[in-house]
Amino acid sequence: MKIQHFKFLPLVVAVALIAACGQSADSSKPAASAAPQAAADGAVLVKIGSAEPLTSGIAHLGKDNENGARLAVEEVNKQGLTIDGKKIQLELVGEDDASDPKTGTAVAQRLVDQKVVAVVGHLNSGVSIPASKVYSDAGITQISPASTNPDYTKQGFKNTYRVIATDAQQGPALANFVAQKLGVKNVAIIDDATAYGKGLADEFEKTAKAQGLNVVGREATNDKATNFKAILTTLKGKQPDVIMVGGMDAVAGPLAKQAHELGIAAKIVGGDGMCTQEVVALAGDGISNIICSDAAPALSKVAQGPEFEKKYEARYGIPVQYCAPGSYDAVMVIVDAMKRANSTDPAKILEAIPATNYDGIIGNIAFDDKGDLKQVSITIYDFKDKKKNVLDVVKM
Repeated sequence: MKIQHFKFLPLVVAVALIAACGQSADSSKPAASAAPQAAADGAVLVKIGSAEPLTSGIAHLGKDNENGARLAVEEVNKQGLTIDGKKIQLELVGEDDASDPKTGTAVAQRLVDQKVVAVVGHLNSGVSIPASKVYSDAGITQISPASTNPDYTKQGFKNTYRVIATDAQQGPALANFVAQKLGVKNVAIIDDATAYGKGLADEFEKTAKAQGLNVVGREATNDKATNFKAILTTLKGKQPDVIMVGGMDAVAGPLAKQAHELGIAAKIVGGDGMCTQEVVALAGDGISNIICSDAAPALSKVAQGPEFEKKYEARYGIPVQYCAPGSYDAVMVIVDAMKRANSTDPAKILEAIPATNYDGIIGNIAFDDKGDLKQVSITIYDFKDKKKNVLDVVKM
């Protein structure tokens, strides 16, 4: 998901990891390496970094992202990992980027300075994009489990990857569902003026118009807003059948609640940023009108999904929001690259990533020449009894 303007022990080698995705000509400079040190049991310590918003209005999503990565690290350590004849112990280094691009680049530099060998993150597209230059210059792999803006992997870097669909796939899938399955004619669009929200709304609008839908109004708010009644009152007079919201659950939830309070019967539709369990509480009675898409397959529809949900809830005592499967898989993809390269050197890991063919929680993971997934699934949900309910799955 997402773009927003503002969405160890003795050190030896650091691996920094972080929904939702190539390396510039000047990015051949290898990441600095540290002199190997041993843990008490003689293992070589390799740090895995996780960068996401752990504060701000979407901290619950950032924690979901970090939790998925931490679960993977713990499982690898429990199973045991040996690279080039050496026992490896992974350690997760979590950093808070606060959903802010400036903070995100500072976080990226901190992870580089800690000698990370790869990065899982960031969550917001608007943070992943500027941070990716820092990682590229250091020759460090970046895998986002949540950043969906297409521009993230269009910069010409060889280090940018994602394990989630793009908004160029998600927006059209959502618009096609509205046109073909809901059978409506009039839609209005509201975006939060972030790279994620506006980008997704733009993609939705293009396909909606191509499908013959009538866009009766387009409005913008911001990702910090909490009162949407003026915008909603304006749109109510235009009688839309659907209001598409480009934004995170912190925006979409209250907006759906206020639309319900104003007697607006239109369906509130949006993307993965709002397609969370948290939106149930935020939307109140308006949850019955929400339809949203995930730029990933439903856990209930993939082989390893139900077991992952059980493990996650047993470990953390809370349900998966939506980032965790991707961040878990991102860690496993990096570990898979280490095994194939027989090295924890950042440059060797980066060389191995393009040949990835890994069966993860989200399904088969293989990358195209930009760093996007070759195969993706978009899942459309509504909410029944305050839980996500699958309406459709679109494979691309």
